[in-house]
This record gives sequence, structure tokens and C-alpha cells, in this order.
Amino acid sequence: MKCLESSYWVNYKEKGETIMEKTLVLIKPDAVEKKLVGRILGMYEENGLVIENIYMKHVDETLLSKHYEEHIGRDFYPSLVEFMSSAPIFAVLVSGKRAVEKVRHINGATNPKNASPNTIRALFGTDVQRNCVHGSASVEEAEREVTIWFG
Repeated sequence: MKCLESSYWVNYKEKGETIMEKTLVLIKPDAVEKKLVGRILGMYEENGLVIENIYMKHVDETLLSKHYEEHIGRDFYPSLVEFMSSAPIFAVLVSGKRAVEKVRHINGATNPKNASPNTIRALFGTDVQRNCVHGSASVEEAEREVTIWFG
């Protein structure tokens, strides 16, 4: 993977091991409406991750179509866009050692019913769509998503 010199993306390697990654977290409308933002951010920080940048935004279909481009045309896409644009979300730039993997572990399985205990989705999610958070699935996806949300 290439190393960009922007202030938003860093991926240093030392002796073949990733030292620092940056990834995207979206705190979804259901979590914002339940006033869980502070608790969710705290879970990332308690696990050694750093909040590099954060903003709240009421997103529109244009931005969501860039973020979810691989899902355009699928049967769940319209309801996903409707849900994600129904209320403000928080876009969060998170960094740390193996940040992508850590965030995915802290978030838990996409379906809260299958999520490990004490993960965000197990604690606060209600279904596959209303599962409180999105996290990038890979380092490559994180780079793409960070660019979409943070320039």
C-alpha cells in the first residue's frame, strides 16, 4: 500500500509490521439519536486508539453514493440511504496501531445478534442496519473512505 503524505493518512511500516493506521468510523443516526456518541468514542479511546478528527453532518445521497458505491443496485440500498440520511451522523478519523482491525473488533459483527459481548453492536445495535457504527473493512477501504469523508 502506498504511503500518502496528507495529514489524514499515515501508514508507516517498521520491520514489516504496521505501526500506525488511520481508519474511518461512522457513528450512525441510531446511535446519535440514542445519545451514545460519547460512550462509543470512549470505547475506541479505551482500546488505545486516537480520535484524529471528528465532525457531525446530515449527509445526503450524493455523499452516501460515493461511500456505498459497491451496494448501488442491491435491494437494501434505498433503505440504507434513507436510514443514513435520516438524521445527523458523526464521521470520525481514528488512528492507532492496527486501527482497522481494532475498530472492527470493537464494533463487533454487523448483525448485533452475532456480535461478541461488550462490542458496540452487541451492546447498542438492534439490527443489521441499525447497528450504531460503520468501520472500514480493510486498510485499502479505509484509505478510500477517509478520502471521501475527510478530503
